Amino acid sequence: MSSEHGRTTATRRRRRRHGGGNDSWAAVALAAATLVALVWANVGGSYDAFWSTELGVRLGDWGLSLSLATWVNDGLMALFFFVVGLDVRREFTLGELRESSRALLPVLAAVGGLVLPAVIFLALNHGSPAGAAWGAVISTDTAFALGMLALVGPKNAPRLRVFLLALAVVDDIGALTVIAAFYTRDLDVLALAAAAVGLGLIWLLQHLRLWRVTPYLVVGLATWLAMYLSGVHATLAGVLIALLMPVFPTRLQDVDAASHIVHLFRQAPVARAARLARRSIDRSVPMNQRLTDLLAPYVNYGVVPVFALSNAGVKLSGEMLSAALTSALTWGIVAGLVLGKLVGIAGTTAVVQRLVPASRTAGLDLPRLAGVGALSGMGFTISLLVIDLSLTDPRLQDEARVGVLLASALALLVAWAIFALGDRLRPLPIPAGTVLPRPVDVARDHVRGPEDAPATVVVYAALDPAYRTRTAEVLRETRERLGAQVRVVFRHHATAEADVVAALALEAAAAQGGFWPMHDAVVARPGRPDAHALRALAAGVGLDVERFVQDVRTAAQLGRVEDDNLDADAAQLPPRPVVFLDGRRLRGPVNSYRVVTELLWDLEQRAGATPGQP
Repeated sequence: MSSEHGRTTATRRRRRRHGGGNDSWAAVALAAATLVALVWANVGGSYDAFWSTELGVRLGDWGLSLSLATWVNDGLMALFFFVVGLDVRREFTLGELRESSRALLPVLAAVGGLVLPAVIFLALNHGSPAGAAWGAVISTDTAFALGMLALVGPKNAPRLRVFLLALAVVDDIGALTVIAAFYTRDLDVLALAAAAVGLGLIWLLQHLRLWRVTPYLVVGLATWLAMYLSGVHATLAGVLIALLMPVFPTRLQDVDAASHIVHLFRQAPVARAARLARRSIDRSVPMNQRLTDLLAPYVNYGVVPVFALSNAGVKLSGEMLSAALTSALTWGIVAGLVLGKLVGIAGTTAVVQRLVPASRTAGLDLPRLAGVGALSGMGFTISLLVIDLSLTDPRLQDEARVGVLLASALALLVAWAIFALGDRLRPLPIPAGTVLPRPVDVARDHVRGPEDAPATVVVYAALDPAYRTRTAEVLRETRERLGAQVRVVFRHHATAEADVVAALALEAAAAQGGFWPMHDAVVARPGRPDAHALRALAAGVGLDVERFVQDVRTAAQLGRVEDDNLDADAAQLPPRPVVFLDGRRLRGPVNSYRVVTELLWDLEQRAGATPGQP
C-alpha cells in the first residue's frame, strides 16, 4: 500500500513537471497577481491606502520607516535581482557563457535592446513632461520573459533560455545603472562609499572561499542599507552582490567527505554528528548553487507576485482609458518596448553573428532570436519602478502603467507569432545529444536485465571515479527498485588512456561472456585499476587470464570501444557519465530516485495509452 502511494505521489510530481516548468508557473503566478491588483485597485479605495501604510524598523535612536510599497520595491526586489544575478554569474563562470565569443552575443544584444527603445520613446515624447519616463522602456521583466518563453518558445532550443537570461540581466544592470545615474535625486556620497566597502568585503569573503552563509548575509544587508541611504536604487545592490558570490564546480572530494560523515551519523545518530553532517553537506555544494535552490521558489512565487500586486493597480475608468489610448506617453512606451526591443535585439544579433562567426550557436538563429527580442518587450518590473521614480503626476503615471500592461500583452502575441512562423518555415533540428544516438541492439550492446524489458537505461561512460562511485550505484539501485521492468545498457565513452585500457578489459571479458561480472569487479575495487589489478580481477571472475591479457595487450576489441566513442562524439556528449532514459537524455542531477520516478512515469503513460496511440 505504501509502495503504491509513493509511486502515485512521484507520478503526480512528474505530471506537474510535464504540465509546465518552474518558469511557466512563476509567470502564471505573476499574471494572476497582476490581475488581482487591477481588480483590487478598481474596487473601493483600500488599494492605495494599504500600500501606503508605513512600516518601520527601530534600533535605539536610529530608525527606518518606509511605506509597504517602498519596502517591496527597494527591499524585496533586491532579493529578486540577487537571484537573477546568481544565475548569470553561474552561466558566465561554469555554463554556456564562459566562452567570450558566446557571451558577446547576449551582451551586445542587451545594449541594442537598451538604446533603440529609448530613442523611439524620446522621438515621441521629447520636450514634454512625459519625456522623463524614457527609462521605463529599456528593461525586460526577467520572470515574465522566461516564463512566457517556456510556454510559447521552441522546445528544442535549450540555449535560448540561457541567452534570454543573460540578456535580461545585462539589460537589468543597464537599467539599474540608468536609475542610479538619472533618477537619483539626492546622492549621499558617504553612504555610497560605505556600499562600495561592503561590496569589497563580499569580494574578500568569496576570495577566501568562505562557505558559510551568515557572514555574506550580514555584509549583504549592510550593503543594501548603505545603497538605499545613498539615494541609489537599492535593487542595484542585489545584482552586484550576486555577481560577487563564490561559484565553482562541485568537488568530488568534498562530496566524498560529506558522504563519510553522514555514514558515521547513521552509525551513531547523535546531535553533534547531525550538526557535522549538515555542515559537511552544505560545504560540499557551492554557495551560488545552494542559494539559488533555496531562494528561487520564494522569489518566483512570493517576491515577484507581491511586487506585481503592489505596482500594477491602475484605476481603469473610461475617462482614463480614453486618455491613455490617445496619449503619446502610452504609445511611446508601447512602441519602445514592443518595436524597439524587437528591432534592437534582433538587429544587433544579426550584425554580431555576421561579423563574429564564433558567436553562432545551434538554436540561436534569427527567427528564434527575433522571438526573444519580442519577448523582451515585457518590461514589467523595472518599467513600473521607473514610472514611480520619473513621473509625479498621477494621471501620467496611470497612462504609463497602461502602456506597460498593453506592451506586455502585445509583446507576448508578437513573440508567439514569430516563434510559430519560425517553427513552420525554418524548424530547428533536434539538438545533438538530446536523444539516444542509436537504438539498442541486444545482439551488439551490453545489456543487463530482460532483453524485452519495457524500460531502458543507457549510459555512456568511462570507468572513471565519477562512474564507479556514483553512476554505477544509481544503475544498481534502479535495477533493485524496478527489477524485471528495466534493462541497463552500458556504452563506452573512454578518451583518457587509462580509461581506454579499462574499456578494453571489459571488452576482453565480454569476449568470454563475462562483461558484467568484470564490470562489477572493477566498480567494487577502490581506486583506478592498473594492469596488474585488472589481471587479478579477471582471475577472480573466472576468466581465461592468458586470453584476457592477450586481448587487452593487442587491443583486439579496440574497434568495439571506438564505435561507442564515435557515437558519443557525434552526439557531443561531455566527458562524464551521460544517462538516457527510454531514448531521451536525462539532464540535471542523476540519482536513483529521479531515474526511477522518470521511468515509472514513462511506464504509466504507455500503459494508459489507448490502442493506436504510441
